[in-house]
Amino acid sequence: MGNAAAEDELTLFENDIKEFWIQFKISHGAEQNNQTSSLRDLCKDTIEALSEKWSKKLKEEDLMIDKIQEYNNEILQQRKYLAEKEEQLTEIKLKLNQEEEQQKNLNDSIQELKEELVKKMEIKSSKTKAAKEKAEQVSKIKTLFKEHLGLEMRRIQDEQLQFIFRHIDHKDPNKPYMCTLSINEQGDYEVTSCTPPLDCIAELQLKLRETNNFSAFVANIRKAFTALSYKQSA
Repeated sequence: MGNAAAEDELTLFENDIKEFWIQFKISHGAEQNNQTSSLRDLCKDTIEALSEKWSKKLKEEDLMIDKIQEYNNEILQQRKYLAEKEEQLTEIKLKLNQEEEQQKNLNDSIQELKEELVKKMEIKSSKTKAAKEKAEQVSKIKTLFKEHLGLEMRRIQDEQLQFIFRHIDHKDPNKPYMCTLSINEQGDYEVTSCTPPLDCIAELQLKLRETNNFSAFVANIRKAFTALSYKQSA
């Protein structure tokens, strides 16, 4: 647009010079040709100077336009770069949000596991305490049986449980009466030995299998040994 305006202005100026030259020639005649020629040369020089000046200006404007276009291209590149970075930033924010959500879920799971572990530890502690109290109670009962009833229980080979009764024979209170019990392959109680032998041992074994009353079985064994002792003393 700048080039067109300059060219139009230059054309108008040349037309004015030509018009001036025609009028001057008509007014002064042939005798003034020399002066006119000088004036024409001056005008020509002036026109050439102006042409050179405007040509230089046009070139500067062209350079300016190229520079502006270059700046516009750089701005477009910068906008494109910023758009890409904004898209990357959005993806990073989304990923961070997802990671925060995963971290929150992980923390919640850890907290639930901690609470569950605390409950299990409390239950275990309670069971341990109950087992300890039960063991102490059994120990007291065993001591009571051993000291006052002369009963001793012990494990022997092949996971058998042996009962040793004393204080049965009034002539010899330390004389042992023994009965050994195990669990057979069918999962039933089985008397593997009885010293001295009892005629009712099979009946007592059957009753233990039917009732699963272990305390009654031990009491009945002691009664049977006591009856045997009185019978042998008579």
